[in-house]
Amino acid sequence: MTAVDYNDLRDFIGLVEGMGDLKRVDGASADFELGAITEVAAGLPACPALLFDQIPGLRPGHRVFTNATVSTRRAALALGIDPTLPPLEVLKAWKSRRVELKPLDPVPVKDAAFLENSQLGDQVDLGVFPCPIWHKRDGGPYIGSGSLVITKDPDEGWVNAAIYRVQVHGPNRVTIQFDHKGRHGAMISRKYWDRGQPCPVAIVNGQDPALFIAGFEYLPERQSEYAFAGAIKQTPIETFALPVTGLPVPARAEIILEGMLLPFDQDNLPEGPFGEFTGYYAADRRPAPVMDVQAVHYRSNPILLGSPPLKPPRFHFGIPFRAASIWANLEACGVADVVGAWQHVSQLMTVIAIKQRYAGHAKRAGLIAAANSYMGRIVVVVDEDVDPSNLADVMWAVTTRAEPSEDVDIVRNAWSSSLDPRLSMEDRNAGRTSNSKMIIDACIPFELLGSYPPTSALSVEEAQAVRRRWPDILA
Repeated sequence: MTAVDYNDLRDFIGLVEGMGDLKRVDGASADFELGAITEVAAGLPACPALLFDQIPGLRPGHRVFTNATVSTRRAALALGIDPTLPPLEVLKAWKSRRVELKPLDPVPVKDAAFLENSQLGDQVDLGVFPCPIWHKRDGGPYIGSGSLVITKDPDEGWVNAAIYRVQVHGPNRVTIQFDHKGRHGAMISRKYWDRGQPCPVAIVNGQDPALFIAGFEYLPERQSEYAFAGAIKQTPIETFALPVTGLPVPARAEIILEGMLLPFDQDNLPEGPFGEFTGYYAADRRPAPVMDVQAVHYRSNPILLGSPPLKPPRFHFGIPFRAASIWANLEACGVADVVGAWQHVSQLMTVIAIKQRYAGHAKRAGLIAAANSYMGRIVVVVDEDVDPSNLADVMWAVTTRAEPSEDVDIVRNAWSSSLDPRLSMEDRNAGRTSNSKMIIDACIPFELLGSYPPTSALSVEEAQAVRRRWPDILA
Protein backbone atom coordinates (compact mmCIF):
# COMPACT_ATOMS: atom_id res chain seq x y z
CA MET A 1 0.00 0.00 0.00
CA THR A 2 1.31 3.45 -0.92
CA ALA A 3 0.14 6.80 0.39
CA VAL A 4 -2.34 8.99 -1.46
CA ASP A 5 -0.09 11.83 -2.56
CA TYR A 6 -2.37 14.52 -3.97
CA ASN A 7 -4.25 17.43 -2.43
CA ASP A 8 -6.39 18.36 -5.41
CA LEU A 9 -7.06 17.55 -9.05
CA ARG A 10 -4.01 19.50 -10.23
CA ASP A 11 -1.73 17.44 -8.00
CA PHE A 12 -3.26 14.25 -9.37
CA ILE A 13 -2.76 15.39 -12.97
CA GLY A 14 0.89 16.02 -12.14
CA LEU A 15 1.23 12.47 -10.76
CA VAL A 16 -0.44 11.04 -13.86
CA GLU A 17 1.92 12.97 -16.11
CA GLY A 18 4.86 11.76 -14.05
CA MET A 19 3.73 8.17 -14.72
CA GLY A 20 3.76 8.89 -18.44
CA ASP A 21 -0.02 8.41 -18.63
CA LEU A 22 -1.06 11.92 -19.70
CA LYS A 23 -1.64 13.24 -23.21
CA ARG A 24 -2.31 16.93 -23.84
CA VAL A 25 -4.80 17.82 -26.58
CA ASP A 26 -5.13 21.33 -28.02
CA GLY A 27 -7.86 22.54 -30.36
CA ALA A 28 -10.57 19.88 -29.91
CA SER A 29 -14.13 21.19 -30.10
CA ALA A 30 -16.42 20.82 -27.09
CA ASP A 31 -19.20 19.77 -29.48
CA PHE A 32 -18.76 15.99 -29.93
CA GLU A 33 -15.03 16.03 -30.74
CA LEU A 34 -13.75 16.19 -27.18
CA GLY A 35 -16.05 13.31 -26.20
CA ALA A 36 -15.11 11.30 -29.29
CA ILE A 37 -11.39 11.60 -28.54
CA THR A 38 -12.08 10.57 -24.93
CA GLU A 39 -13.94 7.43 -26.05
CA VAL A 40 -11.34 6.32 -28.59
CA ALA A 41 -8.48 6.94 -26.14
CA ALA A 42 -10.28 4.96 -23.43
CA GLY A 43 -10.33 1.95 -25.75
CA LEU A 44 -6.58 2.00 -26.47
CA PRO A 45 -4.34 -0.56 -24.76
CA ALA A 46 -2.41 2.24 -23.02
CA CYS A 47 -5.65 4.14 -22.22
CA PRO A 48 -4.12 7.59 -21.60
CA ALA A 49 -5.64 10.32 -19.48
CA LEU A 50 -6.37 13.46 -21.52
CA LEU A 51 -6.02 17.17 -20.71
CA PHE A 52 -7.82 19.35 -23.26
CA ASP A 53 -6.88 23.01 -23.76
CA GLN A 54 -7.23 25.68 -26.45
CA ILE A 55 -10.89 24.65 -26.82
CA PRO A 56 -12.47 26.73 -29.63
CA GLY A 57 -14.70 29.49 -28.28
CA LEU A 58 -13.18 29.38 -24.80
CA ARG A 59 -10.37 31.26 -23.13
CA PRO A 60 -7.03 29.37 -23.28
CA GLY A 61 -6.39 27.69 -19.96
CA HIS A 62 -10.03 26.71 -19.42
CA ARG A 63 -9.40 22.99 -19.57
CA VAL A 64 -11.09 19.57 -19.39
CA PHE A 65 -9.50 16.46 -17.86
CA THR A 66 -10.92 13.08 -18.91
CA ASN A 67 -10.18 9.35 -18.47
CA ALA A 68 -8.85 10.23 -15.02
CA THR A 69 -9.29 6.79 -13.42
CA VAL A 70 -10.24 4.65 -16.43
CA SER A 71 -7.04 2.58 -16.29
CA THR A 72 -6.18 0.19 -13.47
CA ARG A 73 -2.92 2.08 -12.87
CA ARG A 74 -4.65 5.42 -12.34
CA ALA A 75 -7.47 3.92 -10.29
CA ALA A 76 -4.82 2.41 -8.02
CA LEU A 77 -2.99 5.75 -7.87
CA ALA A 78 -6.21 7.49 -6.82
CA LEU A 79 -6.76 4.95 -4.04
CA GLY A 80 -3.20 4.98 -2.71
CA ILE A 81 -2.47 1.45 -3.95
CA ASP A 82 0.71 0.41 -5.76
CA PRO A 83 -0.11 1.13 -9.45
CA THR A 84 2.35 -1.55 -10.65
CA LEU A 85 0.25 -4.38 -9.19
CA PRO A 86 -1.76 -6.64 -11.54
CA PRO A 87 -5.47 -5.70 -11.75
CA LEU A 88 -6.74 -8.51 -9.50
CA GLU A 89 -4.15 -7.66 -6.85
CA VAL A 90 -5.26 -4.01 -6.94
CA LEU A 91 -8.87 -5.06 -6.36
CA LYS A 92 -7.82 -7.43 -3.59
CA ALA A 93 -5.88 -4.62 -1.90
CA TRP A 94 -8.88 -2.29 -2.19
CA LYS A 95 -11.23 -4.96 -0.80
CA SER A 96 -9.02 -5.36 2.26
CA ARG A 97 -8.56 -1.65 2.72
CA ARG A 98 -12.27 -0.88 2.16
CA VAL A 99 -13.17 -2.92 5.25
CA GLU A 100 -10.59 -1.09 7.37
CA LEU A 101 -11.38 2.47 6.26
CA LYS A 102 -12.03 4.84 9.15
CA PRO A 103 -14.13 7.85 8.12
CA LEU A 104 -12.47 11.20 8.73
CA ASP A 105 -14.81 14.13 9.23
CA PRO A 106 -14.12 17.13 6.98
CA VAL A 107 -12.37 20.17 8.42
CA PRO A 108 -13.87 23.64 7.80
CA VAL A 109 -11.42 26.28 6.56
CA LYS A 110 -11.76 30.02 6.10
CA ASP A 111 -10.42 30.30 2.55
CA ALA A 112 -10.75 28.37 -0.68
CA ALA A 113 -8.78 28.13 -3.91
CA PHE A 114 -11.91 28.71 -6.02
CA LEU A 115 -12.44 32.19 -4.55
CA GLU A 116 -9.85 33.55 -6.99
CA ASN A 117 -12.71 34.47 -9.33
CA SER A 118 -16.46 34.91 -8.80
CA GLN A 119 -19.56 35.71 -10.85
CA LEU A 120 -22.56 36.93 -8.87
CA GLY A 121 -26.19 37.48 -9.78
CA ASP A 122 -26.59 38.88 -13.29
CA GLN A 123 -22.86 38.32 -13.95
CA VAL A 124 -23.27 34.54 -13.97
CA ASP A 125 -22.39 33.12 -17.40
CA LEU A 126 -21.73 29.40 -17.64
CA GLY A 127 -20.70 29.90 -21.26
CA VAL A 128 -17.18 30.84 -20.17
CA PHE A 129 -16.59 27.25 -18.96
CA PRO A 130 -16.17 24.05 -20.96
CA CYS A 131 -19.61 22.41 -21.21
CA PRO A 132 -19.12 19.54 -23.66
CA ILE A 133 -21.72 17.79 -25.76
CA TRP A 134 -20.23 14.38 -25.05
CA HIS A 135 -22.14 12.11 -27.47
CA LYS A 136 -23.61 12.95 -30.87
CA ARG A 137 -27.24 12.38 -29.82
CA ASP A 138 -27.04 14.08 -26.42
CA GLY A 139 -29.74 16.63 -25.73
CA GLY A 140 -27.30 19.43 -25.00
CA PRO A 141 -24.08 20.42 -23.22
CA TYR A 142 -23.25 18.84 -19.85
CA ILE A 143 -20.98 20.55 -17.34
CA GLY A 144 -21.77 17.73 -14.93
CA SER A 145 -20.66 14.29 -16.07
CA GLY A 146 -18.28 13.77 -13.15
CA SER A 147 -19.38 16.53 -10.79
CA LEU A 148 -20.60 16.39 -7.18
CA VAL A 149 -24.05 17.75 -6.36
CA ILE A 150 -24.21 19.00 -2.76
CA THR A 151 -27.43 19.17 -0.74
CA LYS A 152 -28.12 19.38 3.00
CA ASP A 153 -30.99 17.69 4.83
CA PRO A 154 -33.18 20.45 6.30
CA ASP A 155 -34.18 18.38 9.36
CA GLU A 156 -30.99 16.64 10.45
CA GLY A 157 -28.30 18.71 8.74
CA TRP A 158 -26.40 15.85 7.09
CA VAL A 159 -24.76 16.63 3.75
CA ASN A 160 -25.07 14.52 0.59
CA ALA A 161 -22.34 14.80 -2.06
CA ALA A 162 -23.18 12.51 -4.97
CA ILE A 163 -22.61 12.27 -8.72
CA TYR A 164 -25.66 13.39 -10.72
CA ARG A 165 -25.56 14.62 -14.27
CA VAL A 166 -25.97 18.36 -14.90
CA GLN A 167 -27.16 19.78 -18.23
CA VAL A 168 -26.67 23.45 -19.11
CA HIS A 169 -29.74 25.30 -20.45
CA GLY A 170 -28.55 28.90 -20.40
CA PRO A 171 -26.15 31.36 -18.78
CA ASN A 172 -27.53 30.72 -15.27
CA ARG A 173 -29.84 27.70 -15.56
CA VAL A 174 -29.00 24.01 -15.35
CA THR A 175 -31.00 20.84 -14.70
CA ILE A 176 -30.01 18.09 -12.28
CA GLN A 177 -31.07 14.53 -13.14
CA PHE A 178 -31.40 12.40 -10.00
CA ASP A 179 -32.15 9.17 -11.97
CA HIS A 180 -34.91 8.07 -9.57
CA LYS A 181 -36.81 9.30 -6.51
CA GLY A 182 -34.86 7.08 -4.11
CA ARG A 183 -31.56 8.90 -4.55
CA HIS A 184 -30.53 10.91 -1.50
CA GLY A 185 -30.32 14.20 -3.39
CA ALA A 186 -33.86 13.72 -4.70
CA MET A 187 -35.23 12.93 -1.24
CA ILE A 188 -33.53 15.96 0.34
CA SER A 189 -34.82 18.25 -2.41
CA ARG A 190 -38.35 16.92 -1.92
CA LYS A 191 -38.25 17.88 1.77
CA TYR A 192 -37.70 21.52 0.83
CA TRP A 193 -40.26 21.45 -1.97
CA ASP A 194 -42.94 19.95 0.27
CA ARG A 195 -42.53 23.06 2.43
CA GLY A 196 -42.90 25.31 -0.59
CA GLN A 197 -39.20 26.22 -0.53
CA PRO A 198 -36.41 25.90 -3.12
CA CYS A 199 -33.57 23.56 -2.15
CA PRO A 200 -30.11 25.13 -1.64
CA VAL A 201 -27.67 23.29 -3.90
CA ALA A 202 -24.05 23.48 -5.00
CA ILE A 203 -22.33 21.77 -7.91
CA VAL A 204 -18.66 20.93 -7.45
CA ASN A 205 -16.66 20.66 -10.66
CA GLY A 206 -13.03 19.58 -10.78
CA GLN A 207 -12.81 17.77 -7.44
CA ASP A 208 -9.98 15.34 -6.68
CA PRO A 209 -10.32 11.61 -7.52
CA ALA A 210 -10.99 10.52 -3.91
CA LEU A 211 -14.07 12.75 -3.86
CA PHE A 212 -15.04 11.50 -7.32
CA ILE A 213 -14.88 7.90 -6.06
CA ALA A 214 -16.81 8.76 -2.90
CA GLY A 215 -19.53 10.41 -4.98
CA PHE A 216 -20.02 7.19 -6.95
CA GLU A 217 -20.14 4.93 -3.89
CA TYR A 218 -23.59 3.89 -2.70
CA LEU A 219 -23.14 5.06 0.87
CA PRO A 220 -25.94 4.68 3.43
CA GLU A 221 -28.16 7.63 4.28
CA ARG A 222 -26.42 10.12 6.59
CA GLN A 223 -22.96 8.68 5.87
CA SER A 224 -20.66 11.43 4.64
CA GLU A 225 -18.99 11.19 1.25
CA TYR A 226 -16.51 13.78 2.52
CA ALA A 227 -15.59 11.49 5.44
CA PHE A 228 -15.26 8.54 3.05
CA ALA A 229 -12.95 10.52 0.73
CA GLY A 230 -10.93 11.61 3.76
CA ALA A 231 -10.54 7.95 4.72
CA ILE A 232 -9.21 7.14 1.24
CA LYS A 233 -6.70 9.98 1.45
CA GLN A 234 -5.96 9.36 5.14
CA THR A 235 -6.36 13.07 5.75
CA PRO A 236 -9.54 15.14 6.26
CA ILE A 237 -11.15 16.94 3.33
CA GLU A 238 -11.02 20.71 3.78
CA THR A 239 -14.42 22.34 3.21
CA PHE A 240 -15.50 25.94 2.80
CA ALA A 241 -18.99 27.33 3.54
CA LEU A 242 -20.26 29.05 0.41
CA PRO A 243 -21.30 32.73 0.69
CA VAL A 244 -24.79 32.39 -0.85
CA THR A 245 -26.08 28.98 0.27
CA GLY A 246 -23.77 28.24 3.21
CA LEU A 247 -23.23 24.73 1.87
CA PRO A 248 -19.85 23.14 2.64
CA VAL A 249 -17.85 22.30 -0.47
CA PRO A 250 -14.27 21.03 -1.03
CA ALA A 251 -12.00 24.03 -0.66
CA ARG A 252 -9.58 22.85 -3.36
CA ALA A 253 -12.17 22.24 -6.12
CA GLU A 254 -11.90 24.04 -9.45
CA ILE A 255 -15.38 25.41 -10.29
CA ILE A 256 -18.35 25.84 -7.93
CA LEU A 257 -21.94 26.66 -8.88
CA GLU A 258 -24.32 27.62 -6.07
CA GLY A 259 -27.95 28.54 -6.02
CA MET A 260 -31.44 27.10 -5.62
CA LEU A 261 -33.07 23.99 -7.04
CA LEU A 262 -36.58 25.21 -7.75
CA PRO A 263 -39.66 23.16 -6.78
CA PHE A 264 -40.39 20.75 -9.62
CA ASP A 265 -44.03 21.83 -9.92
CA GLN A 266 -42.95 25.46 -10.29
CA ASP A 267 -40.22 25.06 -12.89
CA ASN A 268 -38.73 22.20 -14.85
CA LEU A 269 -37.05 21.70 -18.21
CA PRO A 270 -36.72 18.75 -20.60
CA GLU A 271 -33.41 17.00 -19.82
CA GLY A 272 -31.47 14.58 -22.00
CA PRO A 273 -31.22 12.30 -23.72
CA PHE A 274 -27.74 11.33 -22.53
CA GLY A 275 -25.56 8.39 -23.56
CA GLU A 276 -25.50 5.85 -20.72
CA PHE A 277 -22.79 3.48 -19.45
CA THR A 278 -24.43 0.61 -21.33
CA GLY A 279 -23.47 2.27 -24.62
CA TYR A 280 -27.10 3.12 -25.42
CA TYR A 281 -29.64 5.87 -24.89
CA ALA A 282 -32.03 4.46 -22.30
CA ALA A 283 -34.60 7.28 -22.33
CA ASP A 284 -35.74 10.28 -24.34
CA ARG A 285 -36.03 13.78 -22.98
CA ARG A 286 -37.82 13.93 -19.64
CA PRO A 287 -38.54 16.77 -17.21
CA ALA A 288 -35.91 17.56 -14.59
CA PRO A 289 -35.73 20.18 -11.82
CA VAL A 290 -34.07 23.50 -12.61
CA MET A 291 -31.24 25.08 -10.64
CA ASP A 292 -31.16 28.88 -10.60
CA VAL A 293 -27.41 29.51 -10.49
CA GLN A 294 -26.91 32.57 -8.30
CA ALA A 295 -23.12 32.52 -8.01
CA VAL A 296 -20.11 30.87 -9.63
CA HIS A 297 -16.64 30.67 -8.11
CA TYR A 298 -13.59 29.32 -9.90
CA ARG A 299 -9.83 29.04 -9.87
CA SER A 300 -7.81 30.84 -12.49
CA ASN A 301 -7.37 28.56 -15.51
CA PRO A 302 -10.00 26.12 -14.16
CA ILE A 303 -10.13 22.41 -14.98
CA LEU A 304 -13.39 20.54 -15.48
CA LEU A 305 -13.27 16.86 -14.50
CA GLY A 306 -15.18 15.10 -17.26
CA SER A 307 -16.28 11.50 -16.90
CA PRO A 308 -18.94 10.76 -19.51
CA PRO A 309 -20.42 7.27 -19.71
CA LEU A 310 -18.80 5.49 -22.66
CA LYS A 311 -19.43 2.36 -24.70
CA PRO A 312 -18.36 -0.73 -22.71
CA PRO A 313 -15.90 -2.05 -21.77
CA ARG A 314 -14.79 1.54 -21.09
CA PHE A 315 -15.85 2.62 -17.62
CA HIS A 316 -15.24 5.41 -15.12
CA PHE A 317 -12.86 3.28 -13.05
CA GLY A 318 -10.10 0.87 -13.94
CA ILE A 319 -11.12 -1.50 -11.17
CA PRO A 320 -14.72 -2.67 -10.61
CA PHE A 321 -15.52 -1.45 -7.10
CA ARG A 322 -18.76 -3.43 -6.93
CA ALA A 323 -16.86 -6.65 -7.58
CA ALA A 324 -15.08 -6.07 -4.28
CA SER A 325 -18.48 -5.74 -2.59
CA ILE A 326 -19.73 -8.96 -4.20
CA TRP A 327 -16.54 -10.72 -3.10
CA ALA A 328 -17.11 -9.52 0.46
CA ASN A 329 -20.79 -10.57 0.29
CA LEU A 330 -19.79 -14.08 -0.77
CA GLU A 331 -17.46 -14.36 2.20
CA ALA A 332 -20.10 -12.93 4.54
CA CYS A 333 -22.53 -15.62 3.34
CA GLY A 334 -20.01 -18.31 4.25
CA VAL A 335 -18.78 -19.15 0.75
CA ALA A 336 -15.26 -20.41 1.41
CA ASP A 337 -12.15 -20.07 -0.70
CA VAL A 338 -13.19 -17.24 -3.01
CA VAL A 339 -9.86 -16.31 -4.58
CA GLY A 340 -10.99 -13.53 -6.87
CA ALA A 341 -13.83 -11.51 -8.34
CA TRP A 342 -14.09 -9.12 -11.27
CA GLN A 343 -16.64 -7.42 -13.48
CA HIS A 344 -16.29 -6.90 -17.22
CA VAL A 345 -18.24 -4.87 -19.81
CA SER A 346 -18.78 -1.90 -17.47
CA GLN A 347 -19.83 -4.16 -14.58
CA LEU A 348 -22.44 -6.01 -16.67
CA MET A 349 -20.64 -9.38 -16.47
CA THR A 350 -19.48 -10.80 -13.14
CA VAL A 351 -16.76 -13.45 -12.75
CA ILE A 352 -16.01 -15.29 -9.51
CA ALA A 353 -12.94 -17.48 -9.01
CA ILE A 354 -13.02 -20.18 -6.31
CA LYS A 355 -10.97 -23.10 -5.06
CA GLN A 356 -13.58 -25.86 -5.14
CA ARG A 357 -14.12 -27.65 -1.83
CA TYR A 358 -17.36 -29.58 -2.39
CA ALA A 359 -19.98 -30.43 -5.00
CA GLY A 360 -22.26 -27.42 -5.48
CA HIS A 361 -19.62 -24.92 -4.32
CA ALA A 362 -19.52 -23.17 -7.71
CA LYS A 363 -23.33 -23.07 -8.04
CA ARG A 364 -23.67 -21.54 -4.58
CA ALA A 365 -21.15 -18.81 -5.44
CA GLY A 366 -22.84 -18.14 -8.76
CA LEU A 367 -26.32 -17.75 -7.26
CA ILE A 368 -25.14 -15.30 -4.59
CA ALA A 369 -23.14 -13.29 -7.15
CA ALA A 370 -26.16 -13.16 -9.47
CA ALA A 371 -28.34 -11.80 -6.67
CA ASN A 372 -25.86 -8.97 -6.14
CA SER A 373 -25.10 -8.13 -9.80
CA TYR A 374 -26.83 -4.89 -10.72
CA MET A 375 -28.23 -5.04 -14.28
CA GLY A 376 -25.76 -7.74 -15.37
CA ARG A 377 -27.10 -10.75 -17.24
CA ILE A 378 -24.05 -13.01 -17.09
CA VAL A 379 -22.28 -14.54 -14.08
CA VAL A 380 -19.36 -16.93 -14.62
CA VAL A 381 -17.70 -19.06 -11.94
CA VAL A 382 -14.16 -20.30 -12.64
CA ASP A 383 -11.46 -22.29 -10.85
CA GLU A 384 -8.57 -20.71 -8.97
CA ASP A 385 -6.16 -21.21 -11.89
CA VAL A 386 -8.15 -18.68 -13.95
CA ASP A 387 -7.60 -14.93 -13.56
CA PRO A 388 -11.13 -13.45 -13.36
CA SER A 389 -9.82 -10.03 -14.46
CA ASN A 390 -8.55 -11.48 -17.76
CA LEU A 391 -11.52 -11.92 -20.09
CA ALA A 392 -9.54 -14.13 -22.49
CA ASP A 393 -8.63 -16.39 -19.57
CA VAL A 394 -12.28 -16.54 -18.50
CA MET A 395 -13.46 -17.46 -21.99
CA TRP A 396 -10.81 -20.20 -22.14
CA ALA A 397 -12.45 -21.71 -19.06
CA VAL A 398 -15.95 -21.31 -20.52
CA THR A 399 -15.01 -23.00 -23.80
CA THR A 400 -13.02 -25.88 -22.28
CA ARG A 401 -14.76 -26.62 -18.97
CA ALA A 402 -18.46 -25.68 -19.31
CA GLU A 403 -20.89 -28.09 -20.97
CA PRO A 404 -23.83 -25.89 -22.12
CA SER A 405 -26.45 -28.60 -21.59
CA GLU A 406 -25.32 -29.14 -17.99
CA ASP A 407 -23.56 -26.05 -16.67
CA VAL A 408 -25.85 -23.16 -17.58
CA ASP A 409 -28.72 -21.98 -15.38
CA ILE A 410 -31.18 -19.11 -15.88
CA VAL A 411 -32.57 -17.01 -13.02
CA ARG A 412 -35.64 -15.05 -14.03
CA ASN A 413 -37.18 -11.80 -12.76
CA ALA A 414 -33.89 -10.59 -11.25
CA TRP A 415 -32.44 -7.16 -10.38
CA SER A 416 -32.11 -4.74 -13.29
CA SER A 417 -32.63 -1.04 -14.00
CA SER A 418 -34.55 1.41 -16.15
CA LEU A 419 -31.23 1.99 -17.96
CA ASP A 420 -31.38 -1.56 -19.36
CA PRO A 421 -31.70 -1.14 -23.17
CA ARG A 422 -33.25 -4.63 -23.51
CA LEU A 423 -36.37 -3.72 -21.51
CA SER A 424 -39.52 -3.41 -23.57
CA MET A 425 -41.14 0.01 -23.70
CA GLU A 426 -44.23 -1.46 -22.04
CA ASP A 427 -42.22 -2.77 -19.08
CA ARG A 428 -40.17 0.43 -18.85
CA ASN A 429 -43.29 2.62 -18.74
CA ALA A 430 -44.87 0.37 -16.12
CA GLY A 431 -41.76 0.48 -13.93
CA ARG A 432 -41.02 -3.22 -14.38
CA THR A 433 -37.23 -3.28 -14.32
CA SER A 434 -36.16 -6.90 -14.05
CA ASN A 435 -34.17 -9.21 -16.31
CA SER A 436 -32.93 -12.78 -16.38
CA LYS A 437 -29.42 -13.80 -15.39
CA MET A 438 -27.37 -16.61 -16.88
CA ILE A 439 -25.04 -18.43 -14.50
CA ILE A 440 -22.25 -20.34 -16.23
CA ASP A 441 -20.36 -22.89 -14.17
CA ALA A 442 -17.01 -22.85 -15.97
CA CYS A 443 -15.25 -24.83 -13.25
CA ILE A 444 -13.88 -28.33 -13.76
CA PRO A 445 -16.68 -30.68 -12.61
CA PHE A 446 -16.03 -31.38 -8.95
CA GLU A 447 -16.10 -35.16 -9.44
CA LEU A 448 -13.44 -34.83 -12.18
CA LEU A 449 -10.96 -32.63 -10.32
CA GLY A 450 -8.51 -35.52 -9.93
CA SER A 451 -8.82 -36.84 -13.48
CA TYR A 452 -9.34 -33.78 -15.70
CA PRO A 453 -6.58 -33.26 -18.30
CA PRO A 454 -3.80 -31.16 -16.73
CA THR A 455 -3.36 -27.64 -18.05
CA SER A 456 -0.19 -26.53 -19.78
CA ALA A 457 -0.74 -22.92 -18.72
CA LEU A 458 0.99 -21.03 -15.94
CA SER A 459 -1.01 -20.62 -12.75
CA VAL A 460 -2.06 -17.11 -11.75
CA GLU A 461 0.68 -17.08 -9.09
CA GLU A 462 3.34 -18.34 -11.52
CA ALA A 463 2.42 -15.70 -14.10
CA GLN A 464 2.63 -12.96 -11.47
CA ALA A 465 6.03 -14.21 -10.37
CA VAL A 466 7.30 -14.03 -13.95
CA ARG A 467 5.99 -10.44 -14.26
CA ARG A 468 7.81 -9.47 -11.07
CA ARG A 469 11.04 -11.04 -12.30
CA TRP A 470 10.91 -9.37 -15.72
CA PRO A 471 9.07 -6.05 -15.15
CA ASP A 472 10.76 -4.15 -17.99
CA ILE A 473 9.75 -6.78 -20.54
CA LEU A 474 6.31 -7.68 -19.24
CA ALA A 475 4.99 -4.38 -17.86
